[in-house]
Amino acid sequence: MNDQPFPHESHTMNLFTGLSAFPLTPLRDDTVDETAYAGLIRRLADAGVDSITALGSTGSYAYLSREERRTALRIATENAGDVPVFAGIGALRTSHVRALAEDAQNAGVAGVLLAPMTYQTHTAEDVYGLYADVTRDLSVPLIVYDNPGTTHFTFTDDLYQRITALPNVASIKIPGLPDDPDAAAARVAQIRSHLPAHVTIGISGDPAAATGLIAGCEAWYSVIGGTLPQPALTITRAVQRGDAAAAIAESERLRPLWELFGRAGSLRVMAAVAEHYGLASHSCLPLPIRGLGDAARAEAIALIERLGLQPTP
Repeated sequence: MNDQPFPHESHTMNLFTGLSAFPLTPLRDDTVDETAYAGLIRRLADAGVDSITALGSTGSYAYLSREERRTALRIATENAGDVPVFAGIGALRTSHVRALAEDAQNAGVAGVLLAPMTYQTHTAEDVYGLYADVTRDLSVPLIVYDNPGTTHFTFTDDLYQRITALPNVASIKIPGLPDDPDAAAARVAQIRSHLPAHVTIGISGDPAAATGLIAGCEAWYSVIGGTLPQPALTITRAVQRGDAAAAIAESERLRPLWELFGRAGSLRVMAAVAEHYGLASHSCLPLPIRGLGDAARAEAIALIERLGLQPTP
C-alpha cells in the first residue's frame, strides 16, 4: 500500500466522510432551471448534509453542455452556504475533462468527482492514464467514481491502488457490497488494504448504504439524499453514533423504495418526487430520458406518502 503524503491530510479525510447528497439538475424548456436548482441546493444545506455533489449521475452531468455545467456549479456554490460542494467532471475526452476540472476549480468547489466515461471499451491503462492526466493539474481533491453499471468499466483492486497513489486523490466511490455484514466488512477491509491511509471509501447504491457504512465505509454518496435528505441523514447519523441497529432498521423500512429504485431507476423516481412536490417542473429530466409513466409515478408518490417521506418545498 502506498502511503504517499497528502496536503492537509486530516482535513481532507473529514471532507470526504458522512453524507454526500447528489441532487438532480432539473431542466425547464431544455435548459437548467436555475430557480429550482437553487432551491434544491438550499434545502440540502438547510438539512445539514455533509457535502453536496453537483453534477453526479443523478445530476445528469453527461447530458449537459460545458456552459450548462458552469451554470449549475455557480448556482450550487452560491447556495450551499458552508456545505462543501463537489463537482462531477466526467466527459469522453481527457481534454474535455481537464477543461471541466478547471471550470469547477474556478467555481470554488471543494473537490471533483470523476467517472471514466466511455463509448469504446476502456482498458486499465486508458483509465489509469485518464486519472494521471487529470490529477496532474488539480488544486482540489478528487473522488474516483467506480460505477460499472453506468460506465461499463470495472476497477480492480490493483487499479484502485495505482490510481489512489496519484496526487490529489482523496476518496473512491465504490459499488454496492455483499448483503452479508461479515462479507461486506471483509470486502471493505480488502479494498482498504490497497489504499493510502488518507483515501476514504464511500459507498454508493442506496440500498447498500447502511451495510456499507457499518462495514467501515466513511462516506455515503447518495441518490436519495439529494432530494430526500432526512432518511439518508437518519441512516448516516445512526452509524456515526454507533447505533448500527437503528441504521439497519431505517434502511429496512425503506426497502419498498429501494425495490422501486431497482424496477424503475432511482433517477426517474427522484425526478418524479421532485416534480410532484413542486421542487422541479414537470419533465425535468434531459431528453431522451423520459420520466415515469402515469402508473409508475402514482406508485412512487403513494409509496413516498406511505413512508412519510413527503418533502416540503
